[in-house]
Amino acid sequence: MTRLLERSTDSGQPHDGPAGPVAPRPRRHWRRREGWVAALLLLPALFGFAVFWIYPTIRGTFYSLTDFNLLSDPEVVGLENFRQLASDPQVWSSLRITAVFAVANIILVMVLALVLAALMQRLHLKTWMRSVLLLPWLVPNVAIALIWGWLLDANVGYLKNLLDSLGVHGVTFYNPSAALWIIVAISVWSGLGYTALLLYAGMLQVPGELYEAGAIDGASESRMFFRLTLPLIRPVIALVLVVSFIGSFQVFDLVQVGYGNNPIPEVRVIYYYIYQLAFSFHRMGYASAVSILLVVILGALTYVQLRMMRANRSDLA
Repeated sequence: MTRLLERSTDSGQPHDGPAGPVAPRPRRHWRRREGWVAALLLLPALFGFAVFWIYPTIRGTFYSLTDFNLLSDPEVVGLENFRQLASDPQVWSSLRITAVFAVANIILVMVLALVLAALMQRLHLKTWMRSVLLLPWLVPNVAIALIWGWLLDANVGYLKNLLDSLGVHGVTFYNPSAALWIIVAISVWSGLGYTALLLYAGMLQVPGELYEAGAIDGASESRMFFRLTLPLIRPVIALVLVVSFIGSFQVFDLVQVGYGNNPIPEVRVIYYYIYQLAFSFHRMGYASAVSILLVVILGALTYVQLRMMRANRSDLA
């Protein structure tokens, strides 16, 4: 009898006896249902990502290996477009101009935005005052280019005439020595408020006890800013730098609209040159190759930025 009971117990067959507490079974069906709900909610975003990013990327990569001119069927030419762009002076000139614009824009925006964010943190500005800072960022770039184009017009520009009366001459879009810096100034004016609010949001995450401890130890405001605030908001700064860097290399609207489709060479940025290659010179294959080069450059520089800034680590954790 004992052996029979042991066999029945080992084989998992039910047997009579006092029943102990039964462990609850994991509700796997609920987890599966949550997974399906999450996938359903992500489906529109995944569809848009596939249609507007993955498919154009694959198509553009294919065109970069062809001589597609928008008028006839593309023929594969291999790496000929990449060999050609390696010796194209206009490609490297446009990249140089874009790099100068990006560096100047990022430095000015970051410095001014940090100062503005620190002031908001200390002065506790009201919500409506912080909202006002977003107004230039909310205006479309096309409208910004038109407005500043009228203000700096060589003949009827109000701001240009005002600067002339103050002894500052040559501040027009078509002045070769000032054109790029005018574009930089407009870009800084447009994105300063948004960047400052991002940094301000990061500063709000810093515990107030750290500032109180620093004040007790006799640390000045500037010392606490450089020794406490900046290190603790490093991930936010890294995010802002990467977004600003990529956005600066994508400048196009200010040049296209501000110059009426006829920019001077000093402001022919890489995005505008790609646009010219594709739709003015009908060299879609070559334009795609230049775009691939730009993607590779931005990807490599973004990776270096994130590694140098240690963006995946936070001192607040």
